[in-house]
Amino acid sequence: MRITCPVCGERDRREFYYQGAAVALDRPLPDAGEAAWDDYVHLRENPAGVTRDLWYHEAGCGAWIVVTRDTISHEVLGTMLVADVRTEARV
Repeated sequence: MRITCPVCGERDRREFYYQGAAVALDRPLPDAGEAAWDDYVHLRENPAGVTRDLWYHEAGCGAWIVVTRDTISHEVLGTMLVADVRTEARV
């Protein structure tokens, strides 16, 4: 799989570190109980189709990137810096 870093250009995915889904998780309150914390730490959606993931360009510029990709075809549909995603959300 090839990922286009907005800073460095197209690179092999081995230069990047996959962090997980680029969605806000609802963190339980400190006293929420063991079951709530177990769900928060261990349970994640595993969708088939288009997802938005957070990747770190570990062997490159060190940028955090949101990658939109299709988990079925492994096609990368787009990338953007996390900072740009946050700016977009504020507008």
